[in-house]
Amino acid sequence: MKLNKSLSMISALSLMAVSLAACGGNNGNNASPSASSESPSPSASASAPASSAASGSDELKPEDGAKLLVWESKDERAFTDEIAAEFTEKYGVPVEIAEVAPTDQVTRLSTDGPSDLGADVVIFPHDHLGRAVTGNLVLENDVFGEATKSENAESAITGVSYDGKIYGYPRAAETYALYYNKSLVKEAPKTWDDVIAVSKTLLDAKKNKFGIEWEVGNFYFSYPFIASTGGYLYGNNGTNKDDIGINNDGAVQSMTVFKSLKEVLPVKAADITPDIKRGQFTAGDIAMDMNGPWELAGYKEALGDNLGVAPIPSFGDKPAVSFSGVKAWYVSSYSKYPNAAKLFARFASSKDAQLKLNKLVGSVPTNTEAQNDPQIKDDPAISAFVAQFNNSQPMPSIPEMNNAWSPAGAALTEIWDNGKDPKAALDAAAQQIKDLNNGTAKQ
Repeated sequence: MKLNKSLSMISALSLMAVSLAACGGNNGNNASPSASSESPSPSASASAPASSAASGSDELKPEDGAKLLVWESKDERAFTDEIAAEFTEKYGVPVEIAEVAPTDQVTRLSTDGPSDLGADVVIFPHDHLGRAVTGNLVLENDVFGEATKSENAESAITGVSYDGKIYGYPRAAETYALYYNKSLVKEAPKTWDDVIAVSKTLLDAKKNKFGIEWEVGNFYFSYPFIASTGGYLYGNNGTNKDDIGINNDGAVQSMTVFKSLKEVLPVKAADITPDIKRGQFTAGDIAMDMNGPWELAGYKEALGDNLGVAPIPSFGDKPAVSFSGVKAWYVSSYSKYPNAAKLFARFASSKDAQLKLNKLVGSVPTNTEAQNDPQIKDDPAISAFVAQFNNSQPMPSIPEMNNAWSPAGAALTEIWDNGKDPKAALDAAAQQIKDLNNGTAKQ
């Protein structure tokens, strides 16, 4: 899934799942939340023996007569077709796959789940998890939780957890790194000072030729200029809406670097769009592009051996901290076959499954053994994304995440386009986010 699609949360989404909770979702794993009283309760089969939960649950067995519906994106359907066939061969459980955009799945599950039309296993970006949990739409990853934690990168576990509990089964990471054209920049700059130095030698504004571009007014892509020297959006790993850190001393420090880059990129924020930037990079008009793995295939095709990928430049001796997303499987709380669904989510997120997904669609694994497999280690582009992901912060999954995009983006644009003082702009953004969080924003 392309991340520009996963950022659809920028438009505030209705928390309709909360109002639908009374229709069925449960808070545990042992009662069927189906609206139909005739639906069989999974209470007897959903709870695995204690020994099985502790051991990673080799003893968990699918329910008699189990069959699963899995929702998957069109872009990654080839992977799920293969992994579902392998799962059926191993467990004897038939799997039907339906194409539903991951960003639509939480909303769809809130309506289709109570009607017994929803999938047993769903996949969505982790920033939708807060809506899913508060709407009682997904089950906790209880049986395989400890194994999932031990096998995946810390950023991935943070992303698929909510209120101290793990719900997801991570399968891929998404963040951004530094693409560079080796015919223009022989080696990737190590620091932002290096970026500025090399960009000065490449700048030709009249011909729209620049050393570097990124979506400067997009909070997602400009988050390193908040977080790398101590800033953050929400405190306590993104869970405390009342602790806003985008305007602390650390954030202001790195935002001065952001402001200084306007000298080598004299372009209005609104004039840097994904399509324009893509065309410029593939044409050789910009040497470096801070972007995600969804551009990798196209950039490889355009630049061939001249394409390089590296982690984001550091801020002096402080590594760049990017925002990241985690795509993960989740088990619907409406599933009549929770054991089978949990087994599928586990099976389809294993090391081998993540390596298969990488081979088929170029994804970035979260499983640490997969990250260190030669298939990944020997791929300089994917390994660069892995390195950056392991130094990233997952986007907060609390519903208040939606309140940050517009104020933060407006502050970035004010600083970039109009030279506004970073501290003043960030103070204003933090206050607006706080007001939105508390329902006191001016209409």
